[in-house]
Amino acid sequence: MAILIIYTGGTIGMKTNPETGALAPFDFNQIETEMPELKRFGIRIDTFTFDPIVDSSNISPKEWIGMARIIVDNYDKYDGFVVLHGTDSMSYSASALSFILQNLDKPVVFTGSQIPIGVLRTDGKENLITAVEIAAAKRGGRSVVPEVSIYFQDCLYRANRTTKHSAEHLNAFRSHNYPPLAWAAIDIKYNYDSIQKIDFTTPTISMVDSMCENVVVLRLFPGINHSTVKAILNIKGLQGVVLECFGSGNAPEQEWLIAEFEGAIARGILLVNVSQCKEGSVNMELYDTGRRLKSIGVVSGGNITVESALVKMMYLLGLSLPYHILQEMMTRSLRGELTSLAIK
Repeated sequence: MAILIIYTGGTIGMKTNPETGALAPFDFNQIETEMPELKRFGIRIDTFTFDPIVDSSNISPKEWIGMARIIVDNYDKYDGFVVLHGTDSMSYSASALSFILQNLDKPVVFTGSQIPIGVLRTDGKENLITAVEIAAAKRGGRSVVPEVSIYFQDCLYRANRTTKHSAEHLNAFRSHNYPPLAWAAIDIKYNYDSIQKIDFTTPTISMVDSMCENVVVLRLFPGINHSTVKAILNIKGLQGVVLECFGSGNAPEQEWLIAEFEGAIARGILLVNVSQCKEGSVNMELYDTGRRLKSIGVVSGGNITVESALVKMMYLLGLSLPYHILQEMMTRSLRGELTSLAIK
């Protein structure tokens, strides 16, 4: 049994320099010296540290591809993987890997902390210890959680269902439209019905190596003006737009706005409708405003998160698929990122 810890950067990897008193990156090659509790698992734990490490605010698709490459290149050597990552963009990165990695049948558990691992009151040690235990967990000889997930303060979530909801509290993440995959208390209780089911007849692990970055998120708001929308939708090279609409997927009915959306779609730009609400789903049949968007070719994102919609769009556009296939795949659950029955 062996687990690979991949440290990309972030708060969890910091400890106080005894000479200067400043926080400095921790050497994860010495992780079992710093955290002897890990030795009690009785498994081999290896580490890989990004060089240089990357603050999560600076993460880009280049780093996502790098993380995936490390996992694929080492896939046969390990039973599971733990990715240590800054919290600010963790939902984006973990969601991205859920799409980039193909035929995954081992755990890839993202975690981090709100307090550096070198601080006495850190949440990082418990998060890391439990993430390792989940990554190593097996049932009937197979991994218990064979998907990309995020573990943070007692809860394990499907990665592409998460959103960072707090910059202060230790339970920094939420999965508003999908139940936790596991809860950590005295024991770790797995929600087996919610964990991704794997077809073990599928080919071996692989990955895509390109993500389209010509996408934007356009959040609608009362009073949004024509020039702003026009400027965004006419960005040179733009290929996809995640529209953050009101409620169940509604937008203002100004004719200029509908005309701009129609023009963008006519130019081959993919428009996907997601809700600004954290809970619930887009239903473009419920009100006239939603039906109008559907009639011109805006695609429903159902109950997908903004983070997941954006990286899914980047993934699909990177595959250079025909436009109608892109539209269809955005409405279909590929990695459990949305509830298909919620899409209308």
